[in-house]
Amino acid sequence: MNRVSLFSSPFLLGFDQFERTLDRLAKNASDGYPPYNIEKIGDNGLRITLAVAGFTEADLTIEVVENQLSVRGKQQDDPERVYLHRGIAGRQFHRTFMLADGIEVAGAKLENGLLAIDLARPVVEPKVKTIRIDTTAPATASRGKTIDVTG
Repeated sequence: MNRVSLFSSPFLLGFDQFERTLDRLAKNASDGYPPYNIEKIGDNGLRITLAVAGFTEADLTIEVVENQLSVRGKQQDDPERVYLHRGIAGRQFHRTFMLADGIEVAGAKLENGLLAIDLARPVVEPKVKTIRIDTTAPATASRGKTIDVTG
C-alpha cells in the first residue's frame, strides 16, 4: 500500500525534511510518559511542563541539538532498599520536541515534581526579496524573458 504524502503538491517544493520530521514525531508521540503541558507565556514565550515526580535534577538531562529539544530521565535504583511491594516504577524516558527556527531555551526549573522549560520565540520580521528581471535576450534564446534569480 502506497502512502500519500502531505507534501506531494507541486506547490510545496523542498519540504521532504519536514515530512521526515513529522514521521519521527508521530513515532515518538505514541508513548505518553511523562505527561506534559505546553502553555503560552506572555507575547513571545512558551513553557513546556513535564510531570517528572520522583526524578531529581541529577536524573534529568535537557539538550538542544539543531532544532530538537530532548529531555531524558533516568533514575538509579538504590541497592540499599528492599521492597515488599513496588507500585511506583522507576522508569526512564526520552521525550523530544521539535522547535521552530529561532526558538531558544531560556531556562529550566524543577519544582514539586514538575520540570518547567521556558522557551523564547523571536519576533519574526517579514522577508521580502525582489527578483530583478533581465530584459536583454541572449543571442541563443528564441523568445521570452530571462529571469535572474542570483542577484
